[in-house]
Amino acid sequence: MPHVTVETHGATRLIRYANPPRHYMTAEGSGLMRAAIDTAVADPEIRVLVLTGTGDVFVRHYDVAEIVAIGEAVRAGQVQTEDFERGGFADMIRAVFDSPKPVIAAINGVCMGGGFELALACDLRIAQSRVPLIGLPETRIGIFPGGGGTQRLPRMIGEARALEFILRGQTVDAEGARELGLVNDVAPDAVAEALKLADELAARGAEGLAHAKRLVRGALTWGLVDGTREEQHGFHAVLKADSAMAAMKDFLANGEDITR
Repeated sequence: MPHVTVETHGATRLIRYANPPRHYMTAEGSGLMRAAIDTAVADPEIRVLVLTGTGDVFVRHYDVAEIVAIGEAVRAGQVQTEDFERGGFADMIRAVFDSPKPVIAAINGVCMGGGFELALACDLRIAQSRVPLIGLPETRIGIFPGGGGTQRLPRMIGEARALEFILRGQTVDAEGARELGLVNDVAPDAVAEALKLADELAARGAEGLAHAKRLVRGALTWGLVDGTREEQHGFHAVLKADSAMAAMKDFLANGEDITR
């Protein structure tokens, strides 16, 4: 039975998924994860979220038995096309992607299928050095990535590499994932490295990070004119934030060294 535990490390909320023994994602598990994510996003004391798994598994993949059951319901006319736009897994992925706060995936172990799609929805990904399997193997069982994988992966590594990766149902280890650009970094302890990165981000102005995240995401779909307009409007908005003004005044008062 899936369960989700949370830990608070300063301004960071660490959210850990478990569903022993195989650690599959399920509709129930997706709902638990979304609730924990929503709670963290709503907490003004929390600045960064870190998602991770248990033992040597991040999320192995989505429970295929549940997908088969959904398929039977589709064939019986009980589930419609639009139903796939909402529900447990889709809503969880959307909550991660839409979070105004940075979300880091600490890939502590095996991370495939729906598990990797969850990681792809995060802003940054750190893989543990011993992770043996990261990827999207869905085509091996007759389906394809249905949790955002076909849309996010090409934006990350380009169409040609994404097509090969998805069509062949490829998986790679941690170093292979770094070489392909699937993860930002590899570390001996993914959670410890993610918490360190989270501390760095938590020290930045929350409003500036939120606008930066929204604008970079939008750059993939907006035209250049619309995107620069959104950026200009966002810059106007961030200057209303106390944290932004305080940070810039501190910069001016302390030698104007932006690298410190």
